[in-house]
Amino acid sequence: MFDRQVSDRNRLDIYDDTAKDWWSDEVRWVRTLKNMVPGRLRYFENFIEWAGKRVLDVGCAGGFMSEAIAKRGALVSGIDPSIPAIAAAKEHAAIGGLEINYTVGMGEDLPYEDTYFDAVVCVDVLEHVTDLNKVISEIHRVLKPGGLFLFDTINRSKLAAFVTVTMAEDVLRILPRGTHDPEMYITPGELRSELENAQFQVGKLTGFGPRGIDRKGDLTFGRLPGTAIIYMGTARRATTRTDI
Repeated sequence: MFDRQVSDRNRLDIYDDTAKDWWSDEVRWVRTLKNMVPGRLRYFENFIEWAGKRVLDVGCAGGFMSEAIAKRGALVSGIDPSIPAIAAAKEHAAIGGLEINYTVGMGEDLPYEDTYFDAVVCVDVLEHVTDLNKVISEIHRVLKPGGLFLFDTINRSKLAAFVTVTMAEDVLRILPRGTHDPEMYITPGELRSELENAQFQVGKLTGFGPRGIDRKGDLTFGRLPGTAIIYMGTARRATTRTDI
């Protein structure tokens, strides 16, 4: 386990401030988050068929991943600490006729029964939490034995700090200033160790990042060979504690 020093750079209030425009396509950085969904799904679908699965989206914000997974036939629950973001998620799901169980709450204290979910998705979240060990422990608790954890996060490297903060926040303004704190990023080795300590069987990690530009001039995303900046992967809850 490693220490996570939280600074005022890790601004979670941006999700409250932008919630009303989450689905409007008017905010560039929100469109960027939306554009990440197809690339994530393409990778995750190598490991899971969503239809009929109980899936929890931890840190769901306004519901981009939750809706995409629900449209594939999963029984989706989403949780996020932002009250305005959850309100926006509920409203948009209702408009689209999607039955998604949205809840205001924290990854450190998930309000669900033990071994309830077939899969847990957690994207663009782990680099923001203050107690990574507790979040992983809670995800393990709510997963069924053999259940799948699908995630991505940002590597704690000089290159990742330069790309995600210096360039994305300060120069290009793709993200609001203060979105990320590079000190809270997680190296692949650290995350693998945390997951294995929680009795997860960790799969191979892969890179994730920009692959092109769409008609609006926004970045599109997909799998990349290197894990120096953003990486994604899967981990499976062991069927028994002796499996690892």
